[in-house]
Amino acid sequence: MQLVCLDLEGVLLPEIWIAVARKTGLKELERTTRDEPDYDKLMRYRLDILDREGIGIGEIREVIGTLDPLPGAVEFAEWLKSCVPLIVLSDTFSQFAEPLMAKLGYPALFCHQLILGASGTIDDYKLRLDDQKKKSVNAFQNLNFEVIAAGDSYNDLTMLQQADQGILFRPPEKMKSEYPDFPVAEDHASLRENIEKLLR
Repeated sequence: MQLVCLDLEGVLLPEIWIAVARKTGLKELERTTRDEPDYDKLMRYRLDILDREGIGIGEIREVIGTLDPLPGAVEFAEWLKSCVPLIVLSDTFSQFAEPLMAKLGYPALFCHQLILGASGTIDDYKLRLDDQKKKSVNAFQNLNFEVIAAGDSYNDLTMLQQADQGILFRPPEKMKSEYPDFPVAEDHASLRENIEKLLR
């Protein structure tokens, strides 16, 4: 039995925080896990900016409503689900990602939760599980699944390392040189080719 785990932003969807940064003109919100491996440090940085600027969930959902999956992502996800179970493991939040799941054909999504104030402020966040991507892959392996995983960023590394086969998708150049043992896919066609070779 095989199963594929994918990161969400940067693999199937554009980076939500970058879209928010561009809409609001707050360039500092363009910082992502490709730049900052410490997720809690990155989220505290983001929450401080939102608090300072008075930006709440309503404004962010407006931006999310304008987003579409990355070119080729819908067709790729449809093909993948026709071959093998697909689980999306993401460090995003259900309040961000759920409006976009319909556009991807509702793959199973494991992610985190935002803690919202009564007026729609984003007060904090709650992890579903610390290092949830790696622990989810390990749990699937304990259920006797062979896991193929793909991600684009530093917060995907433990997932890729835990998987039976990890694939980097459009990673930063620095990651390519730091982790040369992972195959690299630069588009969904090559990601499909990599996965097809591994499917039995």
